[in-house]
Amino acid sequence: MNRLATVKRETRETNIDLELNIDGSGKCEVNTGISMFDHLLAQVARHGVFDIKLSATGDDQHHLVEDVAICLGKALGEALGEKQGIVRMANAVVPMDDALAMVAVDIGGRGYTVLELPFSENDMA
Repeated sequence: MNRLATVKRETRETNIDLELNIDGSGKCEVNTGISMFDHLLAQVARHGVFDIKLSATGDDQHHLVEDVAICLGKALGEALGEKQGIVRMANAVVPMDDALAMVAVDIGGRGYTVLELPFSENDMA
């Protein structure tokens, strides 16, 4: 059984096409125009064993990253369906490259995000 979702979002600031398969193999085709963001999304796909196909453009990096996150959350919710047999909350601490990622996820339905990424715009290009 493949749990799939397709999300399209078009606003004055962004245009996003996303396909997510949460029963995938880690394949990732991502093009946001922000190389570091593309890298981070590729790692989510690879280590989460999701397939992500994403094409996204925007008027600035802030709007683009924000709207991609909205689309990913919506796609994950749609792909999970009724969430039967799914643990509602989980967390992980992962050392990767020269960073330590700490992640906590709650799929209870109340959207909220805190990101602490000390990047400048030059780092993200």
